[in-house]
Amino acid sequence: MNNLFYQSNFSATNLQLNPEESYHIIKVLRYKSGDDIHLTDGQGNLFHCQLVDNNPKSCLLKILTQENKPKPDYFIHIALSPTKSSDRTEWFVEKAVEIGIQKISFIQTSNGERDRVNIERINKVAVAAMKQSHQLWLPEMEGMIPFHEILKSNAQQKFIASAIKKSEKHLSLEAKKNSSYLVLIGPEGDFTPDELEKSIDAGFSIVSLGNSILRTETAGIVACHILNLAQQI
Repeated sequence: MNNLFYQSNFSATNLQLNPEESYHIIKVLRYKSGDDIHLTDGQGNLFHCQLVDNNPKSCLLKILTQENKPKPDYFIHIALSPTKSSDRTEWFVEKAVEIGIQKISFIQTSNGERDRVNIERINKVAVAAMKQSHQLWLPEMEGMIPFHEILKSNAQQKFIASAIKKSEKHLSLEAKKNSSYLVLIGPEGDFTPDELEKSIDAGFSIVSLGNSILRTETAGIVACHILNLAQQI
């Protein structure tokens, strides 16, 4: 499988692709009628199809086979204060999806550098990363939410990473296999003492991601990678 394409709600009763994917398949990659197409709906399904109609605005497929990849036994949710540079935030989204993540949220913090994100653009970055890495589950993307709201989120293990209030507990030693996780990653100015105190009251544990002082987007990637590695131990 060289290329993986994406169409939400794809099924035996909805076989026409959206204009963006149709144009990419026909005009950019030069697929012809009769060619094989591999496609996912982002819900764990992989469709092996044949191109029936090479209309660049709405190409038509025929399903040859279909298989499903179950959801993993763990759930990684990272809530991150978006960086001043949207490129760095998008880089985090791209790499986290490639590594493997189930949900990304963006949070409003006292020292945060942005109070909004372009969630439509973020979703496009996530879809592109899912296709590139041949993932079959599209992670959930959640736009800006207040810090106090993220504290109410459910997870079996809840962590917060802080550069100012150092912890001897490394995330790799605290994360249990096959669990649901929520990790809070703060802005360049870190969380405030009040935010840290409120997170602890809400059941979060302060953890370390290593000895280095990491940029926000790097910390998010490190946390994502550690939690994926925890499943292999």
